[in-house]
Amino acid sequence: MKLQVPHFLMDTGNPVGYTVRSVTDFVNDSTRLVRKCTKPDKKEYTRILRACSVGFFIMGFIGYMVKLMFIPVNNILVGMPS
Repeated sequence: MKLQVPHFLMDTGNPVGYTVRSVTDFVNDSTRLVRKCTKPDKKEYTRILRACSVGFFIMGFIGYMVKLMFIPVNNILVGMPS
């Protein structure tokens, strides 16, 4: 699907032509991408879902451990007599 616009709008020498050319190229690239994309089947979807779940769990665990380690450090620093 190629968009047809007048030639003077495709001249990249002026700002309007540059903008129209950029938008036209973006639309053409986007339609090409959508045509090549396929939906994942059930097996691939569950694999992606499992990988994302494991990633969320690991990041949450790391955040919890960091918070757990810094609670005593904060108590030591804040509780020090000045």
